[in-house]
Order: sequence, then C-alpha cells, then structure tokens
Amino acid sequence: MNAEPHVCIVSPALADANNGNWHTASRWGRFLAGIAQVRIVKHWDGTPADALIALHARRSADSIARFRSANAQAPLALVMTGTDLYRDLDTDLDAQHAVECASHIVVLQDEGLHALPTAARARARSIVQSASRLVRRDAATGHVGLVAVGHLRDEKDPLTLMAAARQLPHATPIRIHHVGEALDPALGAEARRTMQACPAYRWLGGLDARAARRWIARSRALVHMSRMEGGANVVIEAVRSQVPVLASRIDGNVGLLGSGYGGYFPVGDAAALAALMQRFAADAPFARGLAAQCSEREPCFAPAEEARAVRALLTEMLGRAGSARG
Repeated sequence: MNAEPHVCIVSPALADANNGNWHTASRWGRFLAGIAQVRIVKHWDGTPADALIALHARRSADSIARFRSANAQAPLALVMTGTDLYRDLDTDLDAQHAVECASHIVVLQDEGLHALPTAARARARSIVQSASRLVRRDAATGHVGLVAVGHLRDEKDPLTLMAAARQLPHATPIRIHHVGEALDPALGAEARRTMQACPAYRWLGGLDARAARRWIARSRALVHMSRMEGGANVVIEAVRSQVPVLASRIDGNVGLLGSGYGGYFPVGDAAALAALMQRFAADAPFARGLAAQCSEREPCFAPAEEARAVRALLTEMLGRAGSARG
C-alpha cells in the first residue's frame, strides 16, 4: 500500500485571524484528510512536501518562491484571493512571480478566471467554496434584521454600510448588526459614532466563526458591501442558511450569485444600498424572489461538491505536476 503523500497548505492567516483564508485552508485540510498527510502553516519552513497549496499570491509569495526554488518540478497550486485578482496582479511583482511559479491555479468563482493573465488561464480552474447547512427560524419581532459579516477594513467597505444606515428613516423597521473586528482603528471609531447617531445600526465587534454563522442564520438577509472578493465565505454561508444576500455588484459576488441576481447595488453607493434595504424590508414579493434565486444556487455550495473538486485537484497535481513557470 502506498504511503499517503505529504501536502503543505500555506495560509497567510491561521486560526487566530478567523478570516476567509484560514477557513479555506482548514476546510481543504479536512477534505484531504484520508488521502494525504496535511500540514497547515503560515510560511513554508523547508519541510519536504510532495505538493504545496498556497493561498494568496502576494502574501504567500516568499513561501511559493522558496518552494519552487527547492523543488523545480514539484506540484504547486496557488489559490487566488480577491486582492490578488483585482489589485495585486496588476502592480505587484511578487504576486506576478507567484503566478509564474504555480503549476496549478485556483480561483474561487468562475468570474475570477477572466481576471487572470491570458497565459495563466490554461493552468487555472474554479473551485467554489462550501458551507454546512444551518437554517434557523426565530419568532417574528416586528423588525427586519439584517447582518453584515466582515472585519472592518477598506476592502470590505464598511463605511458604505454605515453611511447607508444613516440614510434610513428614523422609524425604519430595519435593524443592522455588523460583525467584525476593527482592523483599522479609524473604522472602529466610525462604527461607534454610527451607533450613537443611528439606532438602526449596531456594531458587535469580532465574534468567533460559530457565533457569526448564527447571526447570519437568524437574520432576514446578509448585506455584503465588499469592493473586492475572491469568493466570500459569508455569502455562501448565507445561501446555505436560506438567507438572501444584498450584495455589491463585483465579480466576486456575481461569480457566486449569478449575473441575473436581483439583489445587487453599485459598489460604494450608500444611497442605493439604503434604498435596496428598504425595498427588501417593505416588498415581500421582492424578498421572496431573492430567496428563491439563492435557493437555486445552494446546491453549488454543498461541502461534497467542494471536497470532490479539491481531491480532484490534488490527484491531478500528483499525477501531472507540470514544469515550473518561473
């Protein structure tokens, strides 16, 4: 019987960060358990591995370059994030070199394939992320509870949500709960000011993954304001909880929800988001339509589908490593 291959997953964030990179790395490690021996590390430390899977081109660039230098023909898969695809690839030489080093490239939604350099697309595939089902039905309160989940940093665009909350009528039934640590202290200060000025808005700070997921499941809709995403876990979690999404129209959201989805607003447009939230709260047929569209997408986000794709990736990597491009 052949020994299981050794696979190293490099993630720029580990469990203490509680962010999308860590959740992806942890989930992929579970999927590969039983067919490989998996280590998840922040930096490749030179420990021999039959294959390397690295999340984030720019932030894992050093590990990628060192692994490729030490293992010229070894399989190396690069999982691209939103900041990779929609910012760093245009300007960052380390991110560009990481792409060249990779024998396999993964994006997390189909629209991401179009953002890759043409020469890299032959090595690329889309693997959509997944989440377990968690459906919760709380008693009606007379309020329309919305939730936003994401650490307070510029890419997540929390200021658009706060500005939209300030534009809601004083007597609105909408209640917004905002989950996420203030990675930028100035954004935390603005969240506190918004709470004081706007009774409809409440910032909860950072919560662990289970608590954040429960907030999604108990809400009427998820608000997702991001400026750039590779494919947001929280959008998938909402769909798997039968919770519709009010989302910025960016490739990362369109790639998950579809180009015809009815719950988009222009990125950074607080007035449009405020109007969309009010329509969702007041127009029951509209809200049901968004829920129905999300239900159509839900099977794509089942863990069994992602597990199959991740295992197929590793099988291909080990069977046909390809040559280094760097």
